Amino acid sequence: MAPMVHLLLLPLLFNIAWGNDLEERKGPFVNTELDVPEGTLVPYPMHQFQVTHPGVNNFRLSGEGKEDIKISKDGWLYLDRPLDWSQDNHYLIGVEALADAEVVDGPVYVTINVLDINNKAPYFNQSIYTAAVTENSPAGVPFTRVFALDQDDPQTPNAELSYSLFSQIPSKHDILLFQIDPHTGEISTSEQGEQLLKAREGIHYVKGEDWSGSLKTKFNDFCPGRTLPYEENPFFTCVERAGLHPHLSDPLEDPDYTLIVRVQDLGGASETALSGNTRVQIIVQQNLWVNPGPITIKENLKETYPLVIAKVQSNEHNAVYTLKQKLRELKFPFQITDDGEILLTEELDREDKDMYILVVFALDNNGREVDPPMEIQVLVEDVNDNLPVCENEESVFEVQEGEPVGSLVGQLLAHDDDEAGTLNALLTYTIVSQNPSTTSDIFSIDAASGEVKTLSSLQRRDHKLYDLTVRVSDKVLSTECKVVIKVIDVNNETPQFEKNNYGSQTLAEDAPVGQTVLTIRATDSDDPDSGSSLIQFNISSGNDDGVFAVESDGTGVGHLVIVKPLDFESSATYSLQIDARNPEPLMKGLEYGSESTTVFSVSVTDIDEAPEFSMDILDATVPENTTKGSVLLTVEATDPEGKEIGFKLDGDTLGWLEIDAATGQIKTKAKLDREAVEAFEVTVTVFEKENPEMSSERVLSVRLLDVNDNVPTLTETQAFICVKKPEPVILKAQDADSGPFSAPFTFTLGSGKKSPNWDLRSIDDTSAKLTLKKTPAEDKTFILPINIKDSAGMGITQSFEVRVCNCTELGYCYMAPAGPAGVGYGMWPTIGILGGVMGFCLVVFVIVIKRINSGRKKEGVTDEEEKNMM
Repeated sequence: MAPMVHLLLLPLLFNIAWGNDLEERKGPFVNTELDVPEGTLVPYPMHQFQVTHPGVNNFRLSGEGKEDIKISKDGWLYLDRPLDWSQDNHYLIGVEALADAEVVDGPVYVTINVLDINNKAPYFNQSIYTAAVTENSPAGVPFTRVFALDQDDPQTPNAELSYSLFSQIPSKHDILLFQIDPHTGEISTSEQGEQLLKAREGIHYVKGEDWSGSLKTKFNDFCPGRTLPYEENPFFTCVERAGLHPHLSDPLEDPDYTLIVRVQDLGGASETALSGNTRVQIIVQQNLWVNPGPITIKENLKETYPLVIAKVQSNEHNAVYTLKQKLRELKFPFQITDDGEILLTEELDREDKDMYILVVFALDNNGREVDPPMEIQVLVEDVNDNLPVCENEESVFEVQEGEPVGSLVGQLLAHDDDEAGTLNALLTYTIVSQNPSTTSDIFSIDAASGEVKTLSSLQRRDHKLYDLTVRVSDKVLSTECKVVIKVIDVNNETPQFEKNNYGSQTLAEDAPVGQTVLTIRATDSDDPDSGSSLIQFNISSGNDDGVFAVESDGTGVGHLVIVKPLDFESSATYSLQIDARNPEPLMKGLEYGSESTTVFSVSVTDIDEAPEFSMDILDATVPENTTKGSVLLTVEATDPEGKEIGFKLDGDTLGWLEIDAATGQIKTKAKLDREAVEAFEVTVTVFEKENPEMSSERVLSVRLLDVNDNVPTLTETQAFICVKKPEPVILKAQDADSGPFSAPFTFTLGSGKKSPNWDLRSIDDTSAKLTLKKTPAEDKTFILPINIKDSAGMGITQSFEVRVCNCTELGYCYMAPAGPAGVGYGMWPTIGILGGVMGFCLVVFVIVIKRINSGRKKEGVTDEEEKNMM
């Protein structure tokens, strides 16, 4: 009687506990979904079913969780025991309405979602972590990590964890030497830690040394005359206990620093957040991996090779060292020993290469790096081993007679291959001899720059030529350079044209660039082969836009050529003035006159030219959902002669575009579809209306931008699962769009909730794995709603049919014959179907045999041969 009394009292208890709120929890006898927080006090009324059938006097539950969920006779569904989200977050209950013991309505199904509450504190997977960090480790680079878990719902803030450093021991002046990533739990040094972390003093050991034996040897070196055994000597045992060898320190027994790390849920942003703690014990190790560079080596060093030039030591006692060059060179004269000694194998030449970059690797026995690669610079120091070199075998300068004292004659150029900017390459210039010799010095040279200047006014009648020998010296070495100085006549004659007017000439507008239009001539009476008689031509006026130029070799003959295309519409005539000039300045008081100038006129005749586009490249990029009638772009063109033009469009095989023949405006005339074609080209033609053959073409490239107008769809919509050997079903989806409107896809069951029978997980960007969690009692076909969304969140729910069945040995669903109670065709229809199938097979067999016989007869096979073959 106790259960009956309990059920009878339920309505009274509900009304006392929840009052009018119960009215909102009543509903018709249909499928229902309820959300219930875990840990809710019981009894907790969730829902009352209102049944229209007059004879209903009881209800019956079935399915999962019926031990925790009960129903009263008046249809109240209630909790009999608090729910725990971590045990099960989802229940599916079947409800049947009974009249006495007969089912009169249902079953209907109630989905109960258990809502997580923040009642699980986060915890670390270890109570104590140990780690080692090398001194001067760069700030922000993780050297260890802590990891915490939370049994609350990972999809809610209840399981969103945040890490923080609660304290650091020891902590001097409240300076934190470490930091932790609040999201990942990765621990690294802070900027202060990078500078301040120091390891305990330690005894260094080289590869192959034994800790115990080496400690005794070093102890004997520092403490000679030992009388007590090592084990009885308090000084020895003190050093041994102190663990001065950095690699023997144990962070669990003797840490340098202890960090208290806290983890909080709710992202650490709430006062109600739950927390957990752990310890991280850290030792600081010496950083023996120190760069010895840059290393400076004198070039051509006379030593015994190989020569030790540096040494490296890894933080890993038994590291294996390898050496490589950063920049690939044919010559690499370096090696490294097992102990980390870097060797130079031969003399270096700075003029060949002034710097090498060595890359040293420290590896373990499996080839893994135990320290970051180290780049060491080797600088080759210069020695004075190169003679100065004259730039020219003979340097020739010219100077006009009568130039004032101190006039620049020229600059002697020389160089030294030793290192620039050092005394080895610093050059000094000195005049050693002069031919013909004179009673007094005529020339001087600047010792630092090599500039030669006059010390007196030169006359051509005295000497036309001087030969100088100049010594060029560095700190130790020297060489001699030859200098020839020519005294040339003063420029007292001006160039004279053979004609001061070359008349005029008519050119067609399409005359080719490079065509010679006119040859001009001028002469000069100054000394030949000197700067005074050299003639240069330049167009001083009338050459608008630089259409013409005069080409000349300086001998007095010039060629007027076209260097830019002619354009009648820009300029129909040119009145050119051409001047003849000497590179040497004229004698003081002398000026160029009309004899050194000529004129020439050019007339340009018009020709009918094709219209021209204003742009050389036509491109358009538009979204594929551009509406019909939208303007893509307006093509602009003009006719050089101002004639009326028109436009046309060719090559639009899809019929998507149209052009306004008068304005050049290009519009869409149909819907664009990027899935049909992503890019296409059409040809735009501009032409003269009076003469359509005068036309120009441009290719218009149109690229369509994707819009999210397609949803992902399943490539297959049916599958089966064998009960005896249930294998996951692989779902694949495809989307006609491209990124970012396509993969990766998100696969979920249509309800968005966890299912007790099925599990759906993504495998990669375009596929997911559907797994059967609970086997049904009989063969059954399930219609599952699968929601697939693209990376932009667009998608629909699609039906996927899965049949769960007993399978044959070949792995296919077994179809049992229909029994008396099943639906079948009956004996005679079945015999008819079998007869039809056999008849069809016989017809096919006869056709095949006839075709074989026909083929064999064509090949010459007789009937007798055929019988033998059979």
